[in-house]
Amino acid sequence: MTPTAEHLESAIRSIVAAKENGKRVVVITGSGPNIHEGVTTLIAELIRKKVVDGVITSSAVVAHEMAGTLDRVWRVPARPPLPLDIMPRGGTFEITMLDAAQRATIAKEMPDGWDVYDTLLAEPGQSIIKAAGNMAWPMGLRTERLAREIQSAAVQYGVSLERFAGFGADPMTMIGAGARMNVPVVVSIPQLIGGGAVGLAIGDTWSISRRARAVAELLSSADVIIESAIALTQEIHDGPFETYTGHGVWAAWDYLSTYSLQGKTLVRIDLDPNLERAWSLEREGSSVQNAVDQGLPKTKSTGIPFRMEMSGFARLETSIPVTADIGAAWPIIAAGLEERLGIRLDFMSAPQESEHGKRMREWITTGVRFLDREEMYREAKRVL
Repeated sequence: MTPTAEHLESAIRSIVAAKENGKRVVVITGSGPNIHEGVTTLIAELIRKKVVDGVITSSAVVAHEMAGTLDRVWRVPARPPLPLDIMPRGGTFEITMLDAAQRATIAKEMPDGWDVYDTLLAEPGQSIIKAAGNMAWPMGLRTERLAREIQSAAVQYGVSLERFAGFGADPMTMIGAGARMNVPVVVSIPQLIGGGAVGLAIGDTWSISRRARAVAELLSSADVIIESAIALTQEIHDGPFETYTGHGVWAAWDYLSTYSLQGKTLVRIDLDPNLERAWSLEREGSSVQNAVDQGLPKTKSTGIPFRMEMSGFARLETSIPVTADIGAAWPIIAAGLEERLGIRLDFMSAPQESEHGKRMREWITTGVRFLDREEMYREAKRVL
């Protein structure tokens, strides 16, 4: 068995043991590959099946999920009447390919611009699947405008924008599943700036201190933490309220509530082999801890390019590195959980380049809908 296979098996065992003993599992995701490989959709399914008990993610993911996770766009050369001076690099413009019912729904909120839409849709171009909303009209603009509207409502109800938006999001999105299952889905502070105005609206809904506390409470509750294709996790998993590898000592000194990663299983799925190398060096001779103790640069003491998040991860005795593509690793984890927890998943992700992965992406573009504004307000009024 390869080291990666061994570590995947250890991760599966840890998750199964946690669930069988009534403990909690929290996932920390980035955007990008987690969206494209179907991982966020799989995590939504694991929320629905009561396996994942909380998610820490990025504002970009929230923006994409508000727009339907993945969508199909029509790319055409940018030309008048489009404002050419603000067109993105590449000289192309994208429009979201909508069916009649979808178009009618959006047109109620955005009645202008459909003459240009029809003109562009009739021009020669290219159809591609990409992260939903983003740079395509009308979903990109609609999502950013809607975020500012939701911000105002979320402030009045005293909840995060992520939770409020989840009331109208598709149940196969993380925010949608979280809202329905009362499972927290929270954007971390390092991941706030993404999705344009969505990130700004999320940041403006809660103060930095309130958000840091929400992240800390979520991690404190977890027995197993899984990091999936995410950067800057040092500021997430050992942030201002963590005492074992982080900076929480002074918060605790001043009698604030803190938590410790000690004894928690921290799984990181990462393509960078240097993460596993740092992890191995620490187990062979405490190289990372010695560098910390002596105040030395870790890159020079370990001899490898050292990313900040490697420090706390490598030094945590219960961490598990999984050096693999998340598109390949997550289906293995999910299949193992199905078998050992006796659950049946109605959705399974797959590497996007595989035939199953291609069909999966096509399904997400049509099977996962964009946020329903009316449903959002209706559900918020009922639940909050």
